[in-house]
Amino acid sequence: MLARLGHLNPRGPEEGPPAMVIPGFLASDRATMEIRRALARSGWRVHGWGMGVNRGARPDTMIRIGERLDALNDGRKVLLVGWSLGGLFARAAARHHQHHVRAVVTLASPFSGDLKTNNNVRWLYERIAGHHVDHPPFQRGVGKPPVPTLAFWSRRDGIVAPNAARGAEHEVDEAIELDTHHMGMATWRPALSHASHHIRRFVEEHEGACPIRRDR
Repeated sequence: MLARLGHLNPRGPEEGPPAMVIPGFLASDRATMEIRRALARSGWRVHGWGMGVNRGARPDTMIRIGERLDALNDGRKVLLVGWSLGGLFARAAARHHQHHVRAVVTLASPFSGDLKTNNNVRWLYERIAGHHVDHPPFQRGVGKPPVPTLAFWSRRDGIVAPNAARGAEHEVDEAIELDTHHMGMATWRPALSHASHHIRRFVEEHEGACPIRRDR
């Protein structure tokens, strides 16, 4: 709870490359504070998604995310990070708005396999979102998004099946295990520090140059 305190303004150096974090189901930018702090410490200029509580997919979700990406694009594409359901949105946004997205990172996101069985909250999602989990009001797409894609997963998740968050070989460029539970993906600093290190390395390897400042 203490980790959620603090301002919701952008974090990280003003000259840092832009990044945006999308919260999980029934979470808001308050819930991703530690994710954004970790990325900011690595030199990214990190923004929340600015759309309040994530209550599931809506007909205008991709439109609003696209508008947000357009506003954050300063001549450099945006690193898009999504926790849990937010990762599904991030992967879809990379397809809908490829020209704005630098890379996609998912944290415990059930993007692979059968959405009816690969997580423990499908029934709650359908009740609140108002649609079947297999039929969101926008096209999700299949396979890997058309940008570099990194997935973090955990065998101790407890909510999302490990294989669903890890993905198959054709669905991601790289998958890395974090030793934490589902909520820890958004709140446990050691795991997020580890993740931010790998995110930086992953982007460097795919772009062939260092896009951000080294940790101080």
